Amino acid sequence: MLRDNQSISFYSPSNVVIWILLAFQSGSINIGGFMACHRFVSHVTGFATFFGYEINQPNYGEALGMLLVPLFFLLGTMVSAQLVEIRLRLHQKPRYFVSFGLIFGFLLIVVVGSMLGWFGPFGEPLRFSRDYTLLALLYTVSGLQNGTITTASKSTIRTTHLTGITTDLGIGLIRLLHRKKLPNLVPEESKATLMRVGIIVFFGLGSIVGGFAFKNYGYSGFLIPLCTSGTLFGSMIYFQLWKPRVRRGE
Repeated sequence: MLRDNQSISFYSPSNVVIWILLAFQSGSINIGGFMACHRFVSHVTGFATFFGYEINQPNYGEALGMLLVPLFFLLGTMVSAQLVEIRLRLHQKPRYFVSFGLIFGFLLIVVVGSMLGWFGPFGEPLRFSRDYTLLALLYTVSGLQNGTITTASKSTIRTTHLTGITTDLGIGLIRLLHRKKLPNLVPEESKATLMRVGIIVFFGLGSIVGGFAFKNYGYSGFLIPLCTSGTLFGSMIYFQLWKPRVRRGE
């Protein structure tokens, strides 16, 4: 995993752990955003729909919020592209540890801010600037995660939403049904299909576990993605910074 300047697009056990943890994390963040502000945060489609709805009410302030918040998803993907995509193309070591550190940092702000009362009562209607601030933070996290893992896996894996993965799963299943005609595709396609099923299952599991936590403990449920992101951040520090230095004898 994370060797030299390589991406993490191959199906090694360590990469599988990264992917399923990220899917679990996204499931918990998505349900947390929905239960806190009544909006999903791991994809942009819903906000485009709500923007059209609010414009026609007309609620121009809410419509502006619906338009602006997804830009933080875009911002997150742009930052991840600078840290990973561009460096891979220049044959430089991608800075996964910075990208995952930012994800951990933004989630830490969410947890600390909720404890300090920055985001108001848990589950209140989406109408205050503090609610949009929370959504902006969660959208930035989702953009960072999706951009990083999409680039790092060479678009093999996406963990923040299931539309693309489900599409790929359907295509992969048909390929497997025609495995006699396409024998060269079978080994990799079998691994990919299992991985897609795993991501869907762990995204759902994250939603279930997160749903229980948010229902019973409110904002404290964000401790779940904080722990997973902290674990992944620590692993990136170990593999990208500490381990290479040990090998060089520094």
